[in-house]
Amino acid sequence: MAATSPPLPSSFQNAKKILSNFTSFKPFSILLNDNKYSHFRCQIKSLENKPSNWSVEFLSGTEPLRLIQNSPSSMSMAAASASDSAVKTSKKVCLFYCAETKVLAERIAAESDAIEPRSINWRTFEDGFPNLFIPNAHGIRGQNVAFLASFSSPAVIFEQLSVIYALPKLFISSFTLVLPFFPTGTFERMEDEGDVATAFTLARILSNIPTSRGGPTSLVTFDIHALQERFYFGDNILPCFESGIPLFKNRLQQLPDSDNITIAFPDDGAWKRFHKQLQHFPTIVCNKVRIGDKRIVRIKEGEAAGRHVVIVDDLVQSGGTLIECQGILRMG
Repeated sequence: MAATSPPLPSSFQNAKKILSNFTSFKPFSILLNDNKYSHFRCQIKSLENKPSNWSVEFLSGTEPLRLIQNSPSSMSMAAASASDSAVKTSKKVCLFYCAETKVLAERIAAESDAIEPRSINWRTFEDGFPNLFIPNAHGIRGQNVAFLASFSSPAVIFEQLSVIYALPKLFISSFTLVLPFFPTGTFERMEDEGDVATAFTLARILSNIPTSRGGPTSLVTFDIHALQERFYFGDNILPCFESGIPLFKNRLQQLPDSDNITIAFPDDGAWKRFHKQLQHFPTIVCNKVRIGDKRIVRIKEGEAAGRHVVIVDDLVQSGGTLIECQGILRMG
């Protein structure tokens, strides 16, 4: 069919029959009522022996259908406009980081063009207290901002908190705090009167981060010691508890001898925390008793002989429990 072919039938019913023969078409406008004919135009997306840049126009019940070849330049302009629109609507994230997470932040930014690493001047006064500066603070207005933190020691927490409290006040669209390790997670409960649950203390400090234009701060942390710690946070922050266990499980399943792998938990706490996520593997549960600084580990249930054993603990500080667990598993 060509643009110079004889006029096609003019009735709307015949027009609909003709259009139904095309593989697909995109309507630009539609008839509101079959009894009241109006302007009708559609773009042919697939037509035998013809390129896809054609349109069919049906003006009224007394006019014939007409084939119109679209201008290549107009189609190029439409494609360029769509591309520009996609770029404008793509989400950009300004990723700030501390000294300890610089390498990780740069690796994350290298994975996506939508992430822009941004540095902070971590200076100190002569007395050792922080003298901090956020370069080009006006440049992050209206942007989605994230901060990759590391609370590896009490000495670095204060300076990072100062920046974390300042960023949401710079008229940003949203703020996300990524804290891969929640350091006080093991101190989440009281066993004796006078115990200080420092996990609750840190949760309250983070809960007072100022809200940004987009609302409360999103806190992302991985494998926190106890899931019930989410209730320590106030309504001004949205804690998101992620886990590395799914990636770990996938890696184990890819090993050539994955059918011969057993998961060992050093104590009941580790078993309660992760056994549901690792239930596809045989398990060994150990029992741990502390006598002063010594840890005595015994196998409570499960069999290690002839198996590849992977120890999974809910938190590692000194590594002493893992060493004791390894020793008892070798003998078992």
